[in-house]
Amino acid sequence: MNDNTSQKLGPLFFGGPVNVYIWDMDETLILLRSLLNGTYAESFNGSKDVKRGLEIGKMWEDHILKICDDIFFYEQVEECNEPFLDSLRQYDDGKDLSGYDFKQDDFTTPTDHLNKRRLAYRHRAVAHKYGKGLRPLIDSEAMSVLDELYNVTDEYTDGWLSSARAFLEQCSCVKEESVDGTSAIDQSSQDIHILVTSGALIPSLVKCLLFRLDTFLRHENVYSSIDVGKLQCFKWIKERFNHPKFRFCAIGDGWEECAAAQAMQWPFVKIDLQPDSTHRFPGITPKTVSYYFAAVYGNSDADTSTD
Repeated sequence: MNDNTSQKLGPLFFGGPVNVYIWDMDETLILLRSLLNGTYAESFNGSKDVKRGLEIGKMWEDHILKICDDIFFYEQVEECNEPFLDSLRQYDDGKDLSGYDFKQDDFTTPTDHLNKRRLAYRHRAVAHKYGKGLRPLIDSEAMSVLDELYNVTDEYTDGWLSSARAFLEQCSCVKEESVDGTSAIDQSSQDIHILVTSGALIPSLVKCLLFRLDTFLRHENVYSSIDVGKLQCFKWIKERFNHPKFRFCAIGDGWEECAAAQAMQWPFVKIDLQPDSTHRFPGITPKTVSYYFAAVYGNSDADTSTD
């Protein structure tokens, strides 16, 4: 494991095993694709308004694209997807970007050293903005609209969004409010959450912000597998956390993360949209997932067994 990782993890090495959750995004931590194509509502056999689900999904899609373009350079970098924000770190010379004009630097597809540096600048700026959270980036009216949309979506999905966040919170020892009114993570947390999504990197980071997941998912723990595949991302994660204390579990709804988890010999929890399933939100809990950890790694006094 590299020095940067060990420095960030700090006290995690003192104590029991550390559970590393590798999450899929859509139809796992959030619902979006299944709202847009109607499959979520259709799974309820007529008791959910399919049209309303489509409307909700389209509103999310519009907000995601607007914030991507307005704040996170997506119009410029849409064709330059990278698997994670630090992938071009070697090209970043550390230049002060406080007065940098991203609209006038003649950025083009990063096939040469100069444009790779310009893309690395954008990635650094994205990481900085992401770290500040959504509220400083948009006005209060827009924030109110997003808060309302979140609540409407959570109600329509019977608490899927809030239940997923509750799962992350229970694993992460999150204190919801700090002195300045923002969320903060207790650094004594024993668990790590990583996102590996088949979506593009910038929209996936924006989804984390809009769906209130950034408290639990640091920017360096968000991976886009769209170009490299989930197995490659899983291998990078294993390399980052290559220590006997770390135990891995992948959670998602798709075949690719299932196959990748099998290749890595990690437990895999398959999320199911069906209303009567226990492997969905609400339903699945850290205690449920602890059984998957135990099946592969054995029982531990330090497992995640919170109800």
